Amino acid sequence: MSKREVTCITCPIGCRILSEFSGDEFICIGNKCRKGKEFAFTEQMSPVRTLTTTVRTSFPYMPVLSVKTKGEVPKEKIFPIMRELSCIMITGKIIIGETVVENILNTGCDIIATGSL
Repeated sequence: MSKREVTCITCPIGCRILSEFSGDEFICIGNKCRKGKEFAFTEQMSPVRTLTTTVRTSFPYMPVLSVKTKGEVPKEKIFPIMRELSCIMITGKIIIGETVVENILNTGCDIIATGSL
C-alpha cells in the first residue's frame, strides 16, 4: 500500500495524518492521540462511515424523515445505499430509533429514524 494523507474525523482537532505500511509495520505521523492512529489504519484498510440522510414520506406536513445508519458501513457502499433509500416511501407513523430498513444492502447495518412522524 502507498502513503496516504487523511484528516482525522474522530475528534474536533482534525489532525492531518500521513500513514503507510512499511513491510508489516504501520507507520503513522501527525496524529495527536491513539484514535487518530486507529482512524488512519481503518482508512488504509477499509474505510467506513456513518450515513445520515432523509427518506421520503407520504405526509404533506413532513415530506421527508431524517434517518441514519445504526452503525458504520463501508465507504464504497454510501452511494448505492443512497440510491436504495431514494426508493423508500414512509407511509405510516414511525418513532425515533425505529428501524426503517433492515440490513441495508447486506451490510449488516440497519437504517433507523432520527425523527418521529
